[in-house]
Amino acid sequence: MQCKMSAACRTALFIGELRENKAMPLHIRPLSGAVGAEITGMDLAAASADDLIAEIRRLWLQYGVVFLRNQPLPPADFQALAERFGEVVEYPFVKGIEGHPLIIPVLKLAHERNNFGGIWHTDTAYLETPPMATMLIAREVPPVGGDTLFASGAAAFEALSPAMQRMLEGLTGVNTSIKADVTKTREDRIKDAPTAQSKKELSAEHPVVRTHPETGRKSLYVNFGHTARFAGMTEEESRPLLEFLFAHQVKPEFTCRFTWNVGDIAFWDNRCVLHNPVNDYHGYKRLMHRVTLRGDRPA
Repeated sequence: MQCKMSAACRTALFIGELRENKAMPLHIRPLSGAVGAEITGMDLAAASADDLIAEIRRLWLQYGVVFLRNQPLPPADFQALAERFGEVVEYPFVKGIEGHPLIIPVLKLAHERNNFGGIWHTDTAYLETPPMATMLIAREVPPVGGDTLFASGAAAFEALSPAMQRMLEGLTGVNTSIKADVTKTREDRIKDAPTAQSKKELSAEHPVVRTHPETGRKSLYVNFGHTARFAGMTEEESRPLLEFLFAHQVKPEFTCRFTWNVGDIAFWDNRCVLHNPVNDYHGYKRLMHRVTLRGDRPA
């Protein structure tokens, strides 16, 4: 009997032998019914096969975010891996690490209280062309805590009533970098390594409902970190509906949670997945390296 490929069904199937290559069998463990899967059984440092990259990309499109365990790639190899999936682009507000300007440090020091990006958001939605994807590798993690939450904007949209879906498809969101400043999620890193744009406000208008250019799925494309109001409305007028959407899109049934080890990689589709690094490890250092991949204008 053929099973309909719902997220719950995919989880129940527990795909363990997607690849025929016996030298490097991939093992897939979905983390929830809506989003996220761990991929094990490969050595990216030794692998360069196009079919492996194509399979990872297929799983990434299917699950929204994939986690590649125990891949301690040095910066050059980490960037080279990201470049197999798209063009790596600069982050506008923080300088890259020495020798690799396109890799930025996502760092919280032991004495700091705020973490980088510590709210639910999609990356840099205030750009006219936000990144297609983000790739993050763990360099130093606390003994406990420091997990990252992910949420499916597609699952959230599909759970809304048809009437609400139709209304939202006619709205445009106004996204601004100033909102991230107000929530104080990146002050320390800007202070340490500012760029020429660190003092600028960047803003962009994007559809509230975004159609994925590769899968065709529709998803909510608003986020607490950057979306300030709807185009043509004031912030006060926009607030009730935005607050509903912000709460709705991160309901537990749309999310997964990832616990990091050094050398783990997370690769998420910024067009349809939100994330939130949990700030529960005061007194410990946490260092990740991040790259982003060029996207296109949301539609």
